[in-house]
Amino acid sequence: MAAFTSLCAFSAPAEGAADVEKIDRIPKVHGVFLGRYEGEWPDYRQRFQVRHARVSLEGKILEDLDYYFRMDLCDRGSMKFLDAWARWKFASEFAVQAGRFRVPFGVDAFRGPGGYIFANRSFMAKDMANVRQIGVQLGYYPESFPLTLEAGVFNSSAAADQEVWQKDLDYAAKASYRIGNVTLSASFLSMKPSGVRMNIVDGSVSWRVSRLLLEGEYQHLDYCGDSYKDVNAWLAFASYGIPVKWKPFNLWSFHGRFDAMTDHSTGAPGPDGYLVTDDAARRRVTVGTSLACNINKVRAEIILDYEKYFFDSGVIAPVGQNNKIVAELVLQF
Repeated sequence: MAAFTSLCAFSAPAEGAADVEKIDRIPKVHGVFLGRYEGEWPDYRQRFQVRHARVSLEGKILEDLDYYFRMDLCDRGSMKFLDAWARWKFASEFAVQAGRFRVPFGVDAFRGPGGYIFANRSFMAKDMANVRQIGVQLGYYPESFPLTLEAGVFNSSAAADQEVWQKDLDYAAKASYRIGNVTLSASFLSMKPSGVRMNIVDGSVSWRVSRLLLEGEYQHLDYCGDSYKDVNAWLAFASYGIPVKWKPFNLWSFHGRFDAMTDHSTGAPGPDGYLVTDDAARRRVTVGTSLACNINKVRAEIILDYEKYFFDSGVIAPVGQNNKIVAELVLQF
């Protein structure tokens, strides 16, 4: 009996080690390239850009412990470090994630370059709360219920400066629920990037059926202490794809979007101590089309968009925010 017990004690770790060895620890590399041409009116200006050249590395250390690193080798000419996090899954439906990553807030802002429907992001995705930060997040992902809950706490100082001791932190929470082909999302973000705390609420609804996607999203931004007037931003878009057999392309898509934002401040006080308007109120209509070649996880796409901007009377459109055409080549693997 003693010999049998000893044999079991010896065999159990060996079997566990065998299970561990079944985990694929080979890192997986992915990339996204966006190269574009833009032309803007009325004083015709034009430019070429490498808008993104992102490379990511992901893998597993244990069955329930994975990691992810990502950087942009050329974001309009600059190299940028983006993400570095580790995530531990436990109790089958929960996960804790720590490091630098996009805070759980919004829907359109969460789309990465490989998932853009339009060449240019919406106003809310670009200006309202496009936030990557250092912190920790708890997520709930039930397998038997179409609900996702995420909440986290993050540094409020600039993500590039991690030596700063924090007196104030940022907080974010997001809930998503799917009913058939409809997905509902609600989220909240409280941040203090430049001395004034800003609270933003977001609501989104999307409907996907066959090759059609319809989506609408609204955000409301409040500055604490009435230091600046509230900001409202919204968008609505539609995208429809048609399978084709035009080698090498296999999908032809059409898309249209309306997005708008009222006067907006980033929360940084001016020389007199008051918040200034960094983005004047504007509205935009975007229409476009794309041809894509989708083969498993590899994609090549050509996007052509036209953007029409509208500003309030007396406002001079800043350079880069006038009527334009955008042609973009997207490569993803």
